[in-house]
Amino acid sequence: MKAIIPVAGAGTKLRPLTYTQPKALIPIAGKTILSVIIDQLKDAGVDEFVFVIGYLGEKIQRYLSKSYPDLKYTLVNQTDRRGTGHAIWLTRNAVQNDEVMIVLGDTICDYNVTSVLNSGTSMIGVRKVDDPRGFGVAELGDKDNVLKVVEKPLIPKSNMAMVGVYYIKETDALFSALDKHLSSRADEEGEYHLTNALQYMIEQGISFNAFRVNNWFDCGKKESLLSTNAILLKEKSDYTEGQPSYQYDTSVIIPPVSIAEGCNISHSIIGPNVTIGENTTIQSSIIKDTIIGSFAELDEVVLHSSIIGSDAFVRGLSQSLNIGDNTEIDLG
Repeated sequence: MKAIIPVAGAGTKLRPLTYTQPKALIPIAGKTILSVIIDQLKDAGVDEFVFVIGYLGEKIQRYLSKSYPDLKYTLVNQTDRRGTGHAIWLTRNAVQNDEVMIVLGDTICDYNVTSVLNSGTSMIGVRKVDDPRGFGVAELGDKDNVLKVVEKPLIPKSNMAMVGVYYIKETDALFSALDKHLSSRADEEGEYHLTNALQYMIEQGISFNAFRVNNWFDCGKKESLLSTNAILLKEKSDYTEGQPSYQYDTSVIIPPVSIAEGCNISHSIIGPNVTIGENTTIQSSIIKDTIIGSFAELDEVVLHSSIIGSDAFVRGLSQSLNIGDNTEIDLG
């Protein structure tokens, strides 16, 4: 079983953080977005991966080599960002005739992966939303069979948004549909959507069923990323029956938090809902509801609802921030 994970996006909604860091490698709850997806699929028996890389792809490659040295995977380059349909089409030689799971690289979902892989038909993950106009939408029958899929409809006939997780049994038909789609005109943004190819497959008589995910975390924006971090930290804490014992003699740690190895924290209050990368130094600060990268330095700051990139330096500030890597700020 193979999985396709597109991680070629530029992550423009998370800039400046994503100028130097791929969105999929942003830390949440002690992991990266990408590692959460990989581990979830590996645990269900997926044994081979195809990653579609592009912007900052060399960092994805280095991360995989370091964190997953035994993982069997293929890298496919998407030099022109022309949408998810184009990204999946580029994997045709790597996938060949195998059944595939497709999981978008900025989406974390809570669902039974094994059950999806054991289904008799192709599957599309869905979640009910209040306003589906900004998503691909699935129209369902009485038994959750998929009748039609539409990308960002102006007048939706369903509130079931597609979450970015797909199980495709008929891969030959998928790539044939993508061939047909890419021979037509792109949308106004120059993108080719996977949704259009799936609709063509449905019109050709291929059966799709929908499965509902328990939780859906779209990590493409600052607010949703911080919310995902808080939820996953709590789930991790509940699962392990308590937080690890972080010992910082002059500081107060309020769980749930995730603090990586090598951090130096003094005279500070950390938490709740804080993730800190490795070898970060924090002194005389109060921090909550925040994600901080590795090798950062924070001195005399009060932060909430913030994202601080790796190698950033911040001194003397009480604010909400979104700061990219290698940034230095001194407002003392």
